[in-house]
Amino acid sequence: MSATTWKDALRPEMDPDWADEIDQFEAQLELRKQGRLDDKAFAETRLRRGVYGQRYDNGQRFDGFATRELPYADVPTKGPETVWDAPGMVRVKVPYGGLSPEQLEVLADLAEEYSDEILHVTTRQDYQLHYVHIEDTPDLMRRLAARGITTREACGNSVRNVTACPLSGVCTTEGFDVSPYAQALMSFLLGHPDVQDFGRKFKPAFSGCEQEACGLVQLHDAGFIARIRDGKRGFKVVVGGGLGAVPHQAHVLSEFTPVEEFLVEIQAVARVFARLGEKKNRNRARIKFLVAELGIEEFKRLVVEEMKTVPPDPRHTDFLADLPATGGPAPRPPERLNGGGRPQGFEPWYETNVQAQRQEGYAVVTVNLPLGDLTSAQARVLADIARKYVGDNIRTSVEQNMLLRFVSEADLPALYEELDAAGLAIPGAGTIVDVTSCPGTDTCKLGIAASRGLAGELRTRLAARSASLDTAVKGLRVKISGCFNSCGQHHIADIGFYGNSRGIDGRRVPHFQVILGGQSRENAAQYGMAMGSVPSKAAPAVVDALTDAYVQGREKGETFQQWIGRLGKRNVRAIIQPFMKVPSYDEDPGFYTDWGDAREFTIGDLGIGECAGEVVSLFGIEVMKAESQVFDAQCSLEEGDAEAAEDQAYRSMLSAARALVRLEYIDVGEDAEEIVAEWKARFFDNERFFDRFAKGKFGQYLLDRFAHPTPSGDADTAARRVEEAQLFIEAAHGCEARVAAEQAAVEVPTAPGA
Repeated sequence: MSATTWKDALRPEMDPDWADEIDQFEAQLELRKQGRLDDKAFAETRLRRGVYGQRYDNGQRFDGFATRELPYADVPTKGPETVWDAPGMVRVKVPYGGLSPEQLEVLADLAEEYSDEILHVTTRQDYQLHYVHIEDTPDLMRRLAARGITTREACGNSVRNVTACPLSGVCTTEGFDVSPYAQALMSFLLGHPDVQDFGRKFKPAFSGCEQEACGLVQLHDAGFIARIRDGKRGFKVVVGGGLGAVPHQAHVLSEFTPVEEFLVEIQAVARVFARLGEKKNRNRARIKFLVAELGIEEFKRLVVEEMKTVPPDPRHTDFLADLPATGGPAPRPPERLNGGGRPQGFEPWYETNVQAQRQEGYAVVTVNLPLGDLTSAQARVLADIARKYVGDNIRTSVEQNMLLRFVSEADLPALYEELDAAGLAIPGAGTIVDVTSCPGTDTCKLGIAASRGLAGELRTRLAARSASLDTAVKGLRVKISGCFNSCGQHHIADIGFYGNSRGIDGRRVPHFQVILGGQSRENAAQYGMAMGSVPSKAAPAVVDALTDAYVQGREKGETFQQWIGRLGKRNVRAIIQPFMKVPSYDEDPGFYTDWGDAREFTIGDLGIGECAGEVVSLFGIEVMKAESQVFDAQCSLEEGDAEAAEDQAYRSMLSAARALVRLEYIDVGEDAEEIVAEWKARFFDNERFFDRFAKGKFGQYLLDRFAHPTPSGDADTAARRVEEAQLFIEAAHGCEARVAAEQAAVEVPTAPGA
C-alpha cells in the first residue's frame, strides 16, 4: 500500500495530534531527502521520532544517508535500485510494557514487512525493529498510531518509555497497581512543552513495592514506589539515579507524594532539570549529575519552589476520576490446576515460568525469549494465544521476556502445549539461564564486544547443565553489555560483563570486564564493581569458576552478594586471574575472534594495526601499574577507606596517562603536573584520546581530578571516582590501539634493494 493510501486510510483511526505530528515528520523527511534540511537538525527530529542509525558488519557504521548500494549482505533491502539511506532501527514505546493482542499483531506485521521479521524486547520494556528504511518510517508510525502505539520520544533528549513492574496489579507484595499511573504519566508528559529542552534523556520507572526488583527505580532518573499512608495512595519519589558509564543511586525526593500531586511534582522536576541541567557537555547532562552537584536537599528546595509556579492543569488530577485502563478482564474464569494430564516437558517449564497471582486461581506465565527476540510468526501465534487465554493482559519485562497474566491455572497444560508448538515454551525464566543482553556489536554503533554472542553461548552452556546446577546457582542473574554504557544493566547483575578490548602483539582481542556484587532486589539497591577484564572467549569459563567456587565456599544461607563481600575483592580476583591471560595468536587464534563472528576482531573504525613490539610491550607494562592501582582503590573502598580509594584512583589515571605519553616521550617524569601537561598536549587537546563512543568524556575525568586532587572522603563520591578511573584506563587502551593503527598506516614496507 502506498504512503498516501496508508495516510488516508488510517487517519480516522489515529489520534489527530499524532497524525499531524507524523505528517510533519514525513515533510521533514522529504526536505532532508532533497538536501534542503541540515543533517544535524534532521537527526534530532528523527531521534525524537524513535529512529536511530545502526551498525552493520562488525563495525561498519552508516550514519545518515548514503547514496550507494548497500555494502553488506543478508540485510533486507528495497530491491536492486540504489537507496538513499542505510536501514536503521526504530524503537517503539510500550508504556509499563502493556500490550493487547491487536497491538502485538501490528508489530508482527511491521517486522515482517519493513524489518527482518524480528521483534526485539529491550531492557526498558520497549520493542525495537532493525533494518528499517527511513522512507518507510512514516507508514510504520501511522500503522502503530492506529493501534494506540507511538514511537515519539522513544529516543532523543526527551522523556523515554515509562517502565513499571510487569507484575503490577497481580503481585502479592505491592502497595497498589501502579500501571494506570505509569500510563497517566506517559500521556501527560508525551510532547509536553516542559520536557522539550533537556540536555539529555530522562527515564522514569514505577514499582509496586520496595523489596523486590520490580521497577528498578533506584537506577532511574525518576522513580515512583507505591505507598499507602492513612488509607491514601501515594508514592515514595526518588530522583537522580542512573547507570551509564558511572552509575548513581537515586536520592529520595519525597517519602510520600499523594497521587493527586505526583504529576505536578514531576512537572516541577522537569522544569528544574530543563533550566539548570547541563546543555553543552552531553557527558554531564543527565539529571544524576545535577542532583549530585546541587545536593539532594537543595534540589528538593528548588522543586518545592517550582511547584508553586507550575500553571494549573486539569490533567494533573482528571485521570484519577477514571484511571486509565491497563488490561482488560480475564476471558477465562479462575480454576485450580488439577493433578492429572501433564504434557511432556510441562514440569520444568511450570517450575520456572509460572507463578501464582494474588487473584486466586490465576497465574502469570513468562514467555522466555532468548536474547529478547520474537519472530513475526511467533508474535502472531502469541497474539492468538493471548486472545484465547488472557485477553489484553500481556506485558513485556526488563528481563526481555513477555508475560501473560490472568491465566486460569486449569488452562496451564493446554497453554503450554500451544506455546511449545510455537517454540515459546522455553523453561528457565528468571534463572541463571535467562541471560540479559543489549544488542552489542550486532547493531549498536557503540558496541565494542559481542554481548549477544556471549549471551547466546552462556545460555546454551547453562541450559545444558541446568538439571545439575546447584539451587543457589540457578537463582543467579547474568547481564551483559557490549560497552560501558550498561544498556544490558550489568551493574545490577550477580555476574555482569561489559565489552572492551585489549591490544596483544599488534592485534585487538575482544574482552569483557567482569562486574560482581550487584543486586537487582530492593529496586536495584546495590551496584557491582569491576574485578578485571578477561578475553571474551574465556568469559564462560569465568562464570563456571565463580559459580563452582560459590557452591563450594558459601556458608549456609549465604547469598552470592554476601559471599562476594565476605571473600573480599582480592580473593575474588584470584578466582578470575587465571582467565585473564591471552594465549598468543599462534597458540589459539580463536581468542582473536568474537562470539558469533569468525573474522579477526576489530573495534569500530580501528584497523588491526602492526607496530613495533617494543612500543606495545612498554605500554602494556606501564598500564598494568594503572590497573593494579585502580584495583587497590576498589579494595580500599570495600574496606571503608574512601580517602585512600580516591587517592589510588587518581594515581591510576596518572599512571595510564603516563603510559600513553611514553609512547612518544620516553623521558616523561612521574610528577603529576608534568604527566597531565604532556598527556593533555599530546592526546587530549588534539582529540587523539577521543573515540566514537565517549568523545573526550573519560579524559575529562583526569583533568577534573588534577584540578581538584584532594579526596572528599565521601564513600559515594569515592565509588564514582573509582569507576571513572576504570573508564579512563579503558580509554587509554583504546587510544593506544589508535596510535598503533596510525603507525602501521605510515610504515610502508620498502621494496628490496630500494
